[in-house]
Amino acid sequence: MRKTKLQVEHDYEFDLIGLVAPLKDYKMAWVVNSSLGIRMIKIGDFELDFLNRPGLIISRYILEKDHGYIQLLKNRSFSDSGQTLYLVPELKIMDYFLLLQDFTQETNLNHCIGQLSQSSYVQNVVRLDVTKLKSKENLLTY
Repeated sequence: MRKTKLQVEHDYEFDLIGLVAPLKDYKMAWVVNSSLGIRMIKIGDFELDFLNRPGLIISRYILEKDHGYIQLLKNRSFSDSGQTLYLVPELKIMDYFLLLQDFTQETNLNHCIGQLSQSSYVQNVVRLDVTKLKSKENLLTY
């Protein structure tokens, strides 16, 4: 019998901002909302299961737009055994990721970075290249 393999290519059509801010997720969402003048809301946690390691439960906030979204994802999760797990393990220094997808070009990425870097709660704001991340599939929350 012949075997057929399914090959899936994902689109990473979003901009990614890494945030260093040692805050609780609800406080970080408030900081982003007030800095950018938006209203993200908490939705169900993002659960990511792996074959040979513990799964992740990631807190997320989202603002749905007509042609895109703005989403805040926490990078850290804790397993039942108390082990620290990361959404993007190669960027352990990042506390949060802000995903911006806007097909209308209504959202200005440089403006967002500037506004977030002015907040006293945020220690560092970095624009990241999604294509260079080894575990970029973890950022796909659909």
